[in-house]
Parts: sequence; structure tokens; C-alpha cells
Amino acid sequence: MRETALPAGGVPSGEGCRASHRTFHGHRTGDPTRPDEVRDMHGIHASLVTPFTRAGEVDLKSLERLAAHCLTGGASGLVALGTTGEAATLTAAEQRAVLETGRAVATEHGAPLIVGAGTMGTEDSIRQARERAPLADALLVVVPYYLRPSDDGVIDHIAAIGAAVDVPLLVYNIPYRTGKHLSAEALLRLLELDCVLGLKHCPGGIDQDTLALFAARTGKVILCGDDAYTYPMLQLGACGAIAATACLAPEAFAAMAEASRTCNTTRALTFHDALYPLVEALFAEPSPAVLKACLADAGVIDDPAVRAPLRAPHPDSVARARDALHILPY
Repeated sequence: MRETALPAGGVPSGEGCRASHRTFHGHRTGDPTRPDEVRDMHGIHASLVTPFTRAGEVDLKSLERLAAHCLTGGASGLVALGTTGEAATLTAAEQRAVLETGRAVATEHGAPLIVGAGTMGTEDSIRQARERAPLADALLVVVPYYLRPSDDGVIDHIAAIGAAVDVPLLVYNIPYRTGKHLSAEALLRLLELDCVLGLKHCPGGIDQDTLALFAARTGKVILCGDDAYTYPMLQLGACGAIAATACLAPEAFAAMAEASRTCNTTRALTFHDALYPLVEALFAEPSPAVLKACLADAGVIDDPAVRAPLRAPHPDSVARARDALHILPY
């Protein structure tokens, strides 16, 4: 196991994170406009909302504007068709349009595009992964939900998907939504798979399994998936985060990540403390309702609509988030 030197105060030096930066090649599609080599997965990857028009259609112009806003604001990459993007409420044609728009913006900016894929069943997950892989630099594959398979079953599921596509996988570990808890041992076994680039880790806190996961220093990518825990996970050795809040405040999230990477702990903690009230406000109601309202207020997207069963947020929740946004130190 690689030892990481700790300066006074026990703050990681950043070497562990840099060791797990891994440059990978985008899937070759024959498209000469798409770069074969994509940047590594460190930094903040903005989890994109899917904007809708007042008539309820997908608003691709707003999506394009949002994606460019995130990347010019400092995000390192984009995530399309995730939970924040309300992917489960989109038709197949809408999902394809969202994916194509995200791919175009990511290519223009030389940034990686991570694409959500996966269901509770292995065969359907393989079908979905094959459909989305040609436009993805990595697939974000959720741990099978609701069925709660064994650890071996989860590993077999991920391995089968990885064998079916030629882009790397990021395993999406989010036990408070899937109902399936994976121990540190099981997570490390997943990271040993050749098809697995890394992990989006959303434990809902800094628990013992999280500490053991980072202490193993696997060299694989670990991205924080809980916006509120981005700073502490960066300090433990995460390479970055997949964050919905980065749609609204990409500059602040990018500054926090860069300060952590360069061991400027005081600056990183300042941004964490400032971002925490914003994150709390944005997730006070089911996401992305408050986030979309704030993005519409800021003119980044045209309309705050969400699809059922989500509902429009209470005005007080939006006001809290707006107030928190306005006091960010960036």
C-alpha cells in the first residue's frame, strides 16, 4: 500500500489524490471532431439537470447553455442522464437528445462526458450501456437497486456490463437509495475489475467503510457523490466529485477542489463552509426542484419545471438557496 505523507495537522498532502489521477481514452467512434484522448477524471464533474420548456418538452438550448456554463465556470467534466437529470422520466428519444447535446458541448471544451446507465437487472443494464457507450467517455453504473443482491451478485453484474462495452465504468455506490450496502472489502473488489475506472461514492457520511476505502490507496478514481461531503472526501484522497450543486456554483466548487489539490487547506475549508448552506438549501426538497428554480432565476435555464412525481419547490426553499448563493466568496 502506498504511504501518503501527512504534514502537521494530519491533512493529506495531495499525493494520494494525484496518484489516482488516471488519463483514459474516449471510445473511438470514427468521429474526427471527437478527441481520442480525454483528460483524467480529477476535479468537479457537474451533474446536469435536464431543462424543460413550459410545454413540458426537453429544452436542448437551455441544456447546451447550462453545460457550457459549468465548463467555463471551472468544472472538469459533465454528467448526463443521472438522477439529477431526471433520466427515468425521459423517453428514449429524449435521452438520446440529451446525450448528444452533452457530448457536443463536452467535445467542444475538451472535457469528459460521464453518462448514467444501469437498472436493477443485468441484461437490461447491458442493453442500456451498449446504447449509451458510443457517446460516453465513462459510464456511471448504479449498484442494482431494490433487489439487494449479494456482494458477489453485484460484482458479477458490474463485470458483465464492463465486458459488454469498451468504455470504462464508474460504479455508483449510493446505499441509501439502492437499499444495498457494500462493505469496504466489496468496494475494493469492484475496484480490482479491469473494466472499472473508479467509484462514485455516496455513503451519506464519513463512515468506517469510507475510511477503509481511502486508506487502501488503490490508485483508482474515487469521486465524492454527496455534495455536502466533497471537502472531507477530498482531504481523505478523493480525486474530485460529481456534484449537482456545481451546476449553480461551478466556480466555488472548482476553487475548493483546486485548493484541496494544492494543499491550501484554509482556502478549501473557507469554500466548504460557504457552500454548505447552499447545498443544504438545494437538497431541502427532492432534487433537482430547488436547483432548477435557482438556475432559472439566474438565467442559466429558461424554466424551472420538473416532471412528475417531482413537484415545484416551496418559495421559501428557493429563497434560502438564493440567499446562500449570493454570499459565496467567489
